[in-house]
Amino acid sequence: MYANTIKEIDATELALWLNDASHDFRVLDVRQMQEIAAGTVPKAEALPLHLLPMKLHELPPEKKLVIVCRSGARSAQACQFLQQRGFHHVYNLRGGMMGWMQSGFPAYRLS
Repeated sequence: MYANTIKEIDATELALWLNDASHDFRVLDVRQMQEIAAGTVPKAEALPLHLLPMKLHELPPEKKLVIVCRSGARSAQACQFLQQRGFHHVYNLRGGMMGWMQSGFPAYRLS
């Protein structure tokens, strides 16, 4: 029922947001830690999908959240979960990390 309301952002637009200080948002990578260790988008925070319900209270509902996974499927689930709990500014990275890399952007290691 929420599938049609998930907002998406593509890799190029996310790269623009990342380079523009006027955009106030957080990037959450919902993959498993071993996947994230191989590389993610800049400024991403690791928040594996199975931990999202337990960490929900740490996320500000008024802030933009960009959700990342490998292909866009798990991040779509995370977006639906968040929307159902009152988060209205969530964006699914279209194509996930595969789309990010196919667009020519490098993967970064979490610090």
